[in-house]
Amino acid sequence: MHALRPLLRKSLFNLFAASLACAALLAPRAASAEALLLIEADSGKVLQADNATIPWYPASVTKIMTAYVTLKAVKDGRLTLDTLLTVSPTAASQSPSKMGFRPGTQLTVDNALKMMMVKSANDMAVVLAEGVGGSIDGFSAMMNDTAKKLGMTQTSYVNPNGLPADGQITSARDLGILARAFLRDLPEYEYFVHIPAIRFGKRITGNFNKLIGRYPGADGFKTGFICASGYNLVASATRNGRRLIAVVLGANSGTARAVKAAQLLERGFAQDNLTWLRPSLGTVDNLVPVDASPPNLRDEMCGPNRKRPASDDDDALIAANGGATGSASATGGEAQVTFFTAGLQPPLMKASELMASAPAATEPVLVYTGPTRTGTALIAAVAADADQQTVAKPRGKKSRVAKKPDAADKPKDGNKDASKESTTAAAKPAAKPEAKSDTKSDAKAAAKPAGTKHAAAKHDAAAKPAEKPAASGDQAPKPAKPKAATKPAAAKPANNS
Repeated sequence: MHALRPLLRKSLFNLFAASLACAALLAPRAASAEALLLIEADSGKVLQADNATIPWYPASVTKIMTAYVTLKAVKDGRLTLDTLLTVSPTAASQSPSKMGFRPGTQLTVDNALKMMMVKSANDMAVVLAEGVGGSIDGFSAMMNDTAKKLGMTQTSYVNPNGLPADGQITSARDLGILARAFLRDLPEYEYFVHIPAIRFGKRITGNFNKLIGRYPGADGFKTGFICASGYNLVASATRNGRRLIAVVLGANSGTARAVKAAQLLERGFAQDNLTWLRPSLGTVDNLVPVDASPPNLRDEMCGPNRKRPASDDDDALIAANGGATGSASATGGEAQVTFFTAGLQPPLMKASELMASAPAATEPVLVYTGPTRTGTALIAAVAADADQQTVAKPRGKKSRVAKKPDAADKPKDGNKDASKESTTAAAKPAAKPEAKSDTKSDAKAAAKPAGTKHAAAKHDAAAKPAEKPAASGDQAPKPAKPKAATKPAAAKPANNS
């Protein structure tokens, strides 16, 4: 009897451990505040689904539907890619990320689509909506009608760009259905979802989807972020003729969503020869929707514990005058994520290192304002846009430096690489206003890194007596005491760093 006691204890312990494991598997996955989905593009077969039918705020992945509705109108002959659209005051008033064009600016459907899909420009989404549907409400009705026809039963739209709105809801399931429909119905326009980068004037903006140019076989789709949704990504990749679609909703950073999507895709490709070992999860259309309210991640993503204001272009490649900055490295637990093939080989690489590496070299696609142009006319249009950027840049910086020097410093400290903070104390007053301008207008964002230090050097070498009083023009005593004004101007950036 005594000899059986150790065996009995071991059996009870194993039973208890097994019960805990089962409870963990059966616990509601919604508590993780993240939704994941992996499907085959051709068949719609579900390879993995976690919280895939929980309602979610879509953020800028909404623009996949905006592009779908617009390109269907092009395909049906209701307009062409060369059709000229006009930036309205409503479009110009949209929150960043945006191109920042003035009302009355004209550009083609083709260029607006490229700007919207690569830069995630909210103003371009409204330009397309008004051009196709007559108004935001009219276009939203078209989006909802299309969603219904596609079987996206958990989706509703109230705007074309995904900016915060209670009625803007979707799910990983519905986004998988939409991505499949885009590839199936609009194969001739598929290039819009995998453009690596665009060049507007002097500025180059890389695709916010970090898989493009980094993950082998990556060929689409779109990113999204608002505080309530977290970082979202719909991504696709093709290997050996097999295309998979991954959906990640609620990641905690731009890098994290890319790592998770890459991990899903890698597992899916690894399952190619082992599908018989896994139970069938059916097709994406047959996933059963969950009747619930979408989780609100605002406190987690944008609360006081967040070190910096979050944005959809987190870790995105931004370049100026042909140069590029390296993307930020992964954070948190991402550094330990690895890829396997067929589960039989050792890890191939760290996902975080893959996402932090520079993308494959590629020529950015030219985008411009005005009608469709070719040859020398195109060169002239690009030069004109570049000249307009150069003229507008100092005017915007001066006004913003005078108005809110403190607000300019705080938000961007966290967004800049550590190398930015290594500038000299004398250079900081010039560098900080550059960051301010970057926050307020995405249209000027990429032209600034190249000029920040040079501008600072010029202020130190020749412009100290003139620039200091100008920067503090709202304070009457300072022009009379130029030496005393120097200290506060240098101290403010240091206190806010």
